[in-house]
Amino acid sequence: MLSEAQRAAYDRDGFIVVSDVFSPAEIAELRAVTDEFERSAAHVTANDDIYDLEDSHSPAEPRVRRIKAPHLHHPAYARASRNDRIVAILTELWGSVRFDTGKLNMKSAGFGAPVEWHQDWAFYPHTNDDLAAIGIMLDDMTLENGPMLVVPGSHRGPIYDHHGPDGRFCGAMEPAACGIDLSRAAPCLGRAGSVTVHHVRAVHGSATNISGAPRRFLLFQYRAADAWPLLGFKDGIEKFDELLLAGEKTLEPRLAAVPVRLPLPPAEYQGSIYENQRATGRRYFAPADAARAIAAE
Repeated sequence: MLSEAQRAAYDRDGFIVVSDVFSPAEIAELRAVTDEFERSAAHVTANDDIYDLEDSHSPAEPRVRRIKAPHLHHPAYARASRNDRIVAILTELWGSVRFDTGKLNMKSAGFGAPVEWHQDWAFYPHTNDDLAAIGIMLDDMTLENGPMLVVPGSHRGPIYDHHGPDGRFCGAMEPAACGIDLSRAAPCLGRAGSVTVHHVRAVHGSATNISGAPRRFLLFQYRAADAWPLLGFKDGIEKFDELLLAGEKTLEPRLAAVPVRLPLPPAEYQGSIYENQRATGRRYFAPADAARAIAAE
């Protein structure tokens, strides 16, 4: 699935974009399912186990910013999470693959919420860092609709502090204090059906969608079979082994000399990354109203 150049780019930069992994028919099905979830959100008034809603959400104008664990709520999403081409890409990188979880981040036209700078590793450190997220582009990703931005090479650097002023985990870095040149971040652009692969330690974020088109990004997290979560797996070893997609079961986690900063104590009001990041008051990306004003200048 991957060329030598793509493997070298992933090792060097910590992320790649792979074109045309999903067919037009597969993307059309995922879009149709997503449209139905959006319509159903009209009957939802607050965040729940499925939906994370935009602040401006209303029954008349349903606005969803995330569908939580979509693979648990529709078979089309479940099939996408175990797509043979995704498994092949990750097997080439690690030799074995175990599924973790997923989410569908949605940025509606003109107001989709930004995601502040962070590292996924800060949320779920493991015994080694052979972990990555695959992002499936359900829509074309352009500079205007809030694509994921990744700082090249940041996966080889430190784990930055993701704790707020109260000492609790907040899921966001402090841009002014982290000492990393965020202006170097590169956008992950591509046609619908393309996928991104980003390393668990890569620094990334995304701006507000200021375009007239939606930006829907289906993200699934994976790990090598011998990467075990340091915070434990609450559902037990049998369920853990059911998540194995390629390779052999093992009771011998591989321990690597990787930097770890635990996400403890948790946020006082634990919620989605959007809620936890907002609670800190940290902001690098302009919110929707400000972003639209800047774009109009």
